[in-house]
Amino acid sequence: MFVRTESLSQVPQQHTTVRVHTPIGSAVVLWCGDVHEADGRHLVEWAVDADLHWGRNTRSAAAAEPELRQEGDRVIMCGRLHLTEDGAAYLQMGHWSVLFDLASPIPGSMDDSWVEISAETESVALYPCRT
Repeated sequence: MFVRTESLSQVPQQHTTVRVHTPIGSAVVLWCGDVHEADGRHLVEWAVDADLHWGRNTRSAAAAEPELRQEGDRVIMCGRLHLTEDGAAYLQMGHWSVLFDLASPIPGSMDDSWVEISAETESVALYPCRT
């Protein structure tokens, strides 16, 4: 997915953070590319280092539309949840998907349903793709 990123002021010895702007919203996430290229437009892959816990960080969404937003130190991602046969899941957010592992069972009735996933900012990362 193509996104626009803007680097944020950094604290020495910490990971680079950026505000990512997408067609469905913006949030602060980790930047896993060259720090000198953090500002600009990039084709990226998303990675979330947080397992899904139904009822804790994953729940039914209030609206049936993709969204990305920031709430304090958490990134909120809304989209259609798809369960896989191998015990994982992916969230379809507009034109891109984010893969997740399951920490607890997700009700089968939630497959292909709109959900909201909340993850700490430090667990959501962008990896720029080289074209």
